[in-house]
Amino acid sequence: MKKDHDSSSSGIQIIDKTTTFLQNKPGIYHMKGSQGKTLYIGKAKNLKKRVKSYLRQNQLSIRMQRMISLIKSIETVTTNSEAEALLLESNLIKKLKPPFNILLRDDKSFPYILIRDDHKWPQLLKYRGQRIKKGHYFGPFPSTKDVNETIVTLEKAFLLRTCTDNTFRNRKRPCLLHQIKRCSAHCVNLISHKEYSSLVKETASFLAGKNQTIQEKLGIAMQSASENKEYEKAAVYRDRIKALRQVQILRRSSIDEIEDIDILAGLQKGGITCIQVSFFRDGSNYGSKSYFPKHGSDEKVEHVLAAFISLFYASHPMPKKIYVNHKLQDPRLLEQAMKIRKGKKIHLMFPRKGEKRNMILRLEDEAKEALAKKLSRIESNKISLERIVEIFKLNKTPERIEVYDNSHIAGSEPVGGMIVANKEGFVKKEYRKYNIGKITPLLKQRTSDDYAMFREVLTRRFKRILTEDPDRASKSWPDLILIDGGQGHLSVALKTLRDLRIKNMPMVAMAKGLKRNKGKERFFSSNGKIFSLDPKSPTLYYLQRLRDEAHRFAITSHRQKRSKSLYKSELDKISGVGLKRKKILLQYFGSLQGISEAKILDLKKINGINRKTAEMIFNHFHDHV
Repeated sequence: MKKDHDSSSSGIQIIDKTTTFLQNKPGIYHMKGSQGKTLYIGKAKNLKKRVKSYLRQNQLSIRMQRMISLIKSIETVTTNSEAEALLLESNLIKKLKPPFNILLRDDKSFPYILIRDDHKWPQLLKYRGQRIKKGHYFGPFPSTKDVNETIVTLEKAFLLRTCTDNTFRNRKRPCLLHQIKRCSAHCVNLISHKEYSSLVKETASFLAGKNQTIQEKLGIAMQSASENKEYEKAAVYRDRIKALRQVQILRRSSIDEIEDIDILAGLQKGGITCIQVSFFRDGSNYGSKSYFPKHGSDEKVEHVLAAFISLFYASHPMPKKIYVNHKLQDPRLLEQAMKIRKGKKIHLMFPRKGEKRNMILRLEDEAKEALAKKLSRIESNKISLERIVEIFKLNKTPERIEVYDNSHIAGSEPVGGMIVANKEGFVKKEYRKYNIGKITPLLKQRTSDDYAMFREVLTRRFKRILTEDPDRASKSWPDLILIDGGQGHLSVALKTLRDLRIKNMPMVAMAKGLKRNKGKERFFSSNGKIFSLDPKSPTLYYLQRLRDEAHRFAITSHRQKRSKSLYKSELDKISGVGLKRKKILLQYFGSLQGISEAKILDLKKINGINRKTAEMIFNHFHDHV
């Protein structure tokens, strides 16, 4: 207790000393712990006053008092305005991820539908990332599933190609998609360029919200074909209209007088906040997605929502208007910051009545459902973790479980995988894969490869954490290690950590039964006990899920490595083809097979490939045939 008090006093002294030279200007303050690790980043309208406020400890939450006890230094940066400070704060939080700040857990870019316009016959495709390709983008879609389903129905409605340029260029007859009425087979001239261009325009118009116009046009065309007794043609129009209606169902609705807006609804329960985000573009609802920001249990929902907006729109496109379900403390400041960032004015609004309010209430229902599922999952995991403490005789409930597995084929392309789980489920951003060089087994048995791999993975993992956090002050150390293996794997793990002088690390190996069937697993504990669990036990099911996720991650990583090595085995053998040319070749032809089938004239068309290099590439593949 005295140690905590001394640490807190040390932090207060650092704050007090820092405030003596701070200016009454806007900016950000950067609180750091041992080894310069970032603890917290905050912005202030007045740096001196804001940092000085941390001296009033009786007004701070327990979490903030804990943070102060860890402070070893404070850095500050002044800015021209509070809005600039807010931008700098959000950028640094996204980059450094301080443990005492509100953080986004999932900040991946959203998928879009792209109609390319850099090809004579434009391609319809799913696209994620920076908009570097030329064409028309439609979205964002909150999930990959939504965009995939929409593309399938757009194929049925407009018959545009989704194949790569290489596949398109090498078609000699219609593909299966044409047979199932999802492509017009323009690759073999079953439709004119003029007709295809018309389909492209209709697709773009439909995605831009002109749903009714397109359907009316197709309805007239269907009626005309039917009157002229062109029944097959009329049937095609009928199927296209049916597909368009399906797209509308997938996109839920097209609401009149709704411009480009995002709606955000934040709900809080049990120390967990759910932010439900819904996207409207050109009057169409592209769906919604649930976010669960990481924050302290003492944070109010309004504060979490404001922090979420600042972080979320730092890397995502902004609409014209953003509607929220809570009155924020300083919405004008957020608007100013977003205007600086994007160069256009954004309106942040809190509607109290009307259709917009009704839309928010509907989104709150979605957030309520998502939050209930999240809390139910946490409670279920909590029960399993408490049972694990009893079964494995642990000293405390594990906050971080690391599960290890490796994957290879007879020792080739070996990969080790580590997944992480906590009370909320899998923590995918903490997953790690370990690419391992070819292993020369000391023994002839295949299992020796597994042991050598596992030894290397554990050595690399714990050597690094010993360097980064030797005092085990952070939450990066596991409270339990679960191994997909048997007694031999456990022995290797115990010896590896013993060699690294790591003590008191609970470990359990989970071996499949003799017939490798679920429910017959045997557990080998680091305390020497060997036991099994009831096949119907919820705890066994929980441990199986952890083991299966580690296996999935390891085998997926192995397949990726094996696939990459196939490219290396051919392209890297060609003299004069380095990383840059290899990338250009794969982008142009779409695959290794496409490169191998290309003629010298085709290869010469690529920028950066001269005749000599083209001949070398051509001869390489033909020598191998």
